[in-house]
Amino acid sequence: MQDIVAALISFFLIDPLQAKVVETLTAARVPQAVLAEVTTCAREARPIIVDRATSDPGWAVSSIVRVWIGSVRPEALLADTAPACRPAIEAARPFLTGKEA
Repeated sequence: MQDIVAALISFFLIDPLQAKVVETLTAARVPQAVLAEVTTCAREARPIIVDRATSDPGWAVSSIVRVWIGSVRPEALLADTAPACRPAIEAARPFLTGKEA
């Protein structure tokens, strides 16, 4: 049963979240090294996101809706959910705000 729940969380939350993060970063022309770092971090954050979603289903549902309707930036949700990803996301932030260094 737990595998089914994890698969559903992956399908409805994690996969769309990762896809939107990659899409956003690619559109912002983030350097490949930074994109790879964020993508790796997002992949490694899967267990953290699954744990959070299974322990707080309300958070999971609201996160799914917020990602789908665009009311939260995907990289912000990733950083909030998996704090270890913050450094990678911060490295991409100048490109996301249009203030390249």
